[in-house]
Amino acid sequence: MSDSEDMTEFASIVERIERGEVPIKNIERELICPICKELFTHPLILPCQHSVCHKCVRELLMLNHEDSFDAGSECSLPGSPRSRVPSPSMERLDRLVRSGSISSPGWRRGSVTPRVTTIPCPGCQHDIDLGERGISMLFRNFTLENIVERYRQAARAAIAIMCNICKPPQQQEATKSCMDCKASYCNECFKLHHPWGTPKAQHEYVGPTTNFRPKVLMCPEHEMEKVNMYCEVCRRPVCHLCKLGGSHANHKVTSMSSAYKILKEKLAKSIHYLISKEDQVRTQITELDLLINQTEENGQLAERRANEHFERLFETLQERKSEMLRSIEQSRNRRLDQLKAQVEEYQGMLENSGLVGYAQEVLKETDQSCFVQTAKQLHIRIQKATESLRTFHPASDPCFDEFVLNTSREETLLKEMCFGGVPDPPLIDLSNSRVYNEASICWRLSDDHLPTDHHVLEYRRLGGPSQSPSQEDGEDSGVWRATDRVYGPSTVVCDLEPDSLYSFRVRSCRNSLFSPHSPEVTFHTPPAPAFGFLFSDKCGFSTERLILNKRRDTVESVASMAFLLAAERVQTGSYIGLDYIIGDMGITQGRHYWAFKVEPYSYMIKVGVASDSKLLEWFHNPRDTSSPRYDHDSGHDSGSEDACYELSQPFTLLTLGMGKLFIPKTSSSSSASTANASSGDPGNRVLPMPQRLGVCLDYDECRVYFYDADTMRCLYERQVDCSGTMYPAFGLMGSGKVQLEEFITAKRLTF
Repeated sequence: MSDSEDMTEFASIVERIERGEVPIKNIERELICPICKELFTHPLILPCQHSVCHKCVRELLMLNHEDSFDAGSECSLPGSPRSRVPSPSMERLDRLVRSGSISSPGWRRGSVTPRVTTIPCPGCQHDIDLGERGISMLFRNFTLENIVERYRQAARAAIAIMCNICKPPQQQEATKSCMDCKASYCNECFKLHHPWGTPKAQHEYVGPTTNFRPKVLMCPEHEMEKVNMYCEVCRRPVCHLCKLGGSHANHKVTSMSSAYKILKEKLAKSIHYLISKEDQVRTQITELDLLINQTEENGQLAERRANEHFERLFETLQERKSEMLRSIEQSRNRRLDQLKAQVEEYQGMLENSGLVGYAQEVLKETDQSCFVQTAKQLHIRIQKATESLRTFHPASDPCFDEFVLNTSREETLLKEMCFGGVPDPPLIDLSNSRVYNEASICWRLSDDHLPTDHHVLEYRRLGGPSQSPSQEDGEDSGVWRATDRVYGPSTVVCDLEPDSLYSFRVRSCRNSLFSPHSPEVTFHTPPAPAFGFLFSDKCGFSTERLILNKRRDTVESVASMAFLLAAERVQTGSYIGLDYIIGDMGITQGRHYWAFKVEPYSYMIKVGVASDSKLLEWFHNPRDTSSPRYDHDSGHDSGSEDACYELSQPFTLLTLGMGKLFIPKTSSSSSASTANASSGDPGNRVLPMPQRLGVCLDYDECRVYFYDADTMRCLYERQVDCSGTMYPAFGLMGSGKVQLEEFITAKRLTF
């Protein structure tokens, strides 16, 4: 599509918006600040490309300062996030901040506490570092300001903008606004203040507005410079000073016109695509509305069914409760009756009452025959009462131990009660899974997943280059193996064959019901066991130019003033030296593999292997090793190197930088092999930088291999002289960062 066609297409899209086919009121949710929930006021663009009101950014800094340093009542912000912030004009506030008259919020000059310039972005929830200059480094989003202003005018169409020159009660409605004077005028006042033949007649004027933006966007870091370039790394406009010696010196930049054209074309095509798919979008909206209704209905139905089940449980519990309480009551009444009868019996043994009183009356009988007739039975009763006194036993046991209720098992069942549906299958997380001679496989469940009991990981070997045809038909080929139960979101599979392709899948289990298997994912194991090492902070390590973290698994090179001063030697034909760092473990036999990540912004980094003798030579004479006359793979993509690798050397280094990987030249007698390296076209020797790079050293065969660690595709291989102890070697120039894989460093960090 030509430029004229693109501009015509974009113009038609804009006209459609202006005709009202896309009402501006429909975009209100895009014009709301995520912090204050109001229309944007002087929005600033954060480094993550989200916009926030100027006052809201200041308040976030103040609140962060209070939380970190307990700044006291002078920084407290009760109520609304806009309640305590002064509201000077935006232009005056920018001038004060840039001139240094005021500091960033939450920090006073001369304070012993560090200034706080990190805030959480309300859009993406990432921590944003504003740098030492704070909010003065942020651009105002003038485009968003204009859209908000048009929205305000559309919302208050009946409210006119009045002339700033006329005085009440004769104040007239404004007909135009001057962007240079930053004022609105009626027709008469505009002619009076912009007479023909004067410089003011050349001022830029627009329709009535209250939003005045500067004509030219200036650099926040260099106040007197206009922005004329676009940094593709930071995704923000920059000036030429930022590129020459500022924070964007090693970043890839493009001209502002090119960035404008590319971004405008992309936006126009995206808008055109969305508009062309309007019918499809409406159909999908209808389907979504139907799904919403179905979700609402099915959710209510599920609630009713769940309520019914719980009601039945409540009824069963209530019935069982009544039965058991009735049994307790019956036993209690029976025991009480027995004990009360025994009490009455014993009360009869008391004098002048009951049995004793009756016996005393019988003793008064004088007639012998009548006495004998009555006393015989009475004597038997007296004997029984006497015997009961000697061996007293309660008629009933007051303990109710047999009625103790144990509900622990039922409580456990109720707590574990869940829906009886089949669980959703998990998904294997490719970004966090790594495969070496051991596989660390991670997976994740859906956001609304139901609780699971455990997971089972299954894997099988699909084959490998070293596998013979008989092995391919054997038991181990293609047969799924299952791990033990896994109660977390990851597990480790050991004893994998090298240089082989493995497939993995996982499923979840709940209440003895298994979910379907997750989609299969395949990983290629490295050609050799993983070699564990950390960066060495002793041998040749430059503490002035290299930064090594505490774990010694990440090294970073930062371009500094010394780097710029050393660059003057380029004019005399001498090259700046590399800063080398090696692994703390050496290799003297066998095959070994390690992997690492090089940050895409890195200027130039060399990776590979080197012998101990060669390293000593480099560390004692670093200047010569950086010359292309000595190290034939200088890392430049110009193709100007005249020499090629010799047949065998005690080192091999591959160059990466600026998001590219450079394959060294090879001569006809060289043993290096790769399709791109053998080609004479320099363009074929430049490849995109892999996200992860792997290196395999075969010490016994004297060969080194470089792999794309994600696909295990061999990018380059060559012969190397393994006459001594070989070390993983890294050389950095300019800004750059190398991070070892966690699996490579795990064994060393446990010691």
